[in-house]
Amino acid sequence: MSVPAEPEVAQLSARAIGLDDIEGPVVVACSGGADSLALLVVAVARGLTPTAAYIDHGLRPESRYEAELVAGAAQRLGAQFSSTRVCIEPGRNLEARARAARYTALEATRARVGASVVLVAHTADDQAETVVLNLLRGSASAGLGGMAVRRGTVVRPFLRVRRSETEAACTALGLDPVRDPMNDDLSYRRVWVRRVVLPLLSEGAGRDLVPVLERQARLLRAESDYLDELAGAAWPLPDGSTPAPALTRLPLVLARRAVRMWVGPPPPTGDGVERVLAVARCEVVATEVGGGRRISRHGGQLRISGTAQ
Repeated sequence: MSVPAEPEVAQLSARAIGLDDIEGPVVVACSGGADSLALLVVAVARGLTPTAAYIDHGLRPESRYEAELVAGAAQRLGAQFSSTRVCIEPGRNLEARARAARYTALEATRARVGASVVLVAHTADDQAETVVLNLLRGSASAGLGGMAVRRGTVVRPFLRVRRSETEAACTALGLDPVRDPMNDDLSYRRVWVRRVVLPLLSEGAGRDLVPVLERQARLLRAESDYLDELAGAAWPLPDGSTPAPALTRLPLVLARRAVRMWVGPPPPTGDGVERVLAVARCEVVATEVGGGRRISRHGGQLRISGTAQ
């Protein structure tokens, strides 16, 4: 596999993070947009033997054309190609449901082709948007830390790369990315943040806020991960027991994190975490934390009953 030695490609490859200890083959989530095509180029340039994986959500008639474009780019670059169709029913939380289906399909593709990881082309611009979105949702420091470079088998090498850089690389290589019309629909909150909120904030601040938010996310992510390590080591105990007194003796910031990690996904709300701590302090008998789960105290131990939906 080889790609032209364009300076834009060399710059992208140098700015990519989290790839130094990755061995091929890999799967590259490839929608046909500039970001994912540029990531495919970098994966080829680094000799990671990528498979370009296109996930068709069945939401737009343009998907057939997009799949053909990705297949053509993969063939030109000497990469493998895979296309998977997922079924997303119309309704509420469309973006979240589509994202969940996409990652499930990408993981299945990774297992099928024997790849080590899935590379996803989120950029610094995407990271900044995520920070603002999580701020609007009232997220704590973990949410304000944005997306991690690596989470399990998912790696995001472009979190310090600007969207304009991926577009420049595609132009230099003569690649013609697809343009998703949903990226112009302000009814989607992320698009609204991208097109309206961030430009207004940058104008008011008198500077481009994307690098500022990306750097803030990186710092908060590191601090949040460290606190999670401390909380996870402190409670539950190494033998797996969940003594309520041990939880209540932790500093509050660690106790809250220990509860979130113990309860697991979907994560409890801030109020839910406080109610669990109230159970640990014997202030209430039990509490619900969402997803059909109930937290109660028995013989000094905290227990979860029910199943997350």
